Amino acid sequence: MFIRSVAGLSVLCFACAEPAPAASAPASAPPAPLETAAPAAPAPSEVSPVPTAAPAEGGASPATASIAAPKTPEAIAVPASSKVVLKASAKGAQIYVCGPKKDAPGKFEWSLKAPEATLSDDQGKSLGKHYAGPTWEATDGSKVVGAMKAKVDAPSATAIPWLLVEAKSNEGQGILSHIAFIQRVETEGGKAPASGCDKAHDKAETRVDYSAQYYFYAAP
Repeated sequence: MFIRSVAGLSVLCFACAEPAPAASAPASAPPAPLETAAPAAPAPSEVSPVPTAAPAEGGASPATASIAAPKTPEAIAVPASSKVVLKASAKGAQIYVCGPKKDAPGKFEWSLKAPEATLSDDQGKSLGKHYAGPTWEATDGSKVVGAMKAKVDAPSATAIPWLLVEAKSNEGQGILSHIAFIQRVETEGGKAPASGCDKAHDKAETRVDYSAQYYFYAAP
């Protein structure tokens, strides 16, 4: 039994079904989380920078720092603390002049007047020149003048000796301005002629082609 309101009148009802309670509104679903946008890929035209190699200790470039000293006989070895700073390939001539032989009156011989050669790296790039003194001059204007300290015969009988040269003076502010020692190795040709020098050819000059590798060492 319950009371129903009909047209504004309250009516007592015994057989009427009790109305179902109104359904409550469903709870609102939690909002979906916002999707985070993925980072944008770089444009195809962009190029990542290439890491630059750190300079070698002492300011030398990595290429310079990696030059290995040649294996040589002990007689022309440099001090253990010396460091190779330049390798140069020489190609040119040894210039000889004919003159009286010392301590042998009436006899003549060829004696070295000067070298004359170009210096280049392993790729053929010019590094400088080699001439009388003996002097080595780099393309940056620096120079070193040396004096022979020791020599050994070359493996080839037709090649000029291998040398150890000690610097006497340096000039300029470049690669050769601090050189203390120079080695001449891997020589080919360059030896004085075995004949052709006599009184009739006094003061005559001749050029003999040669090639060699020069290694330049900085002071310890």
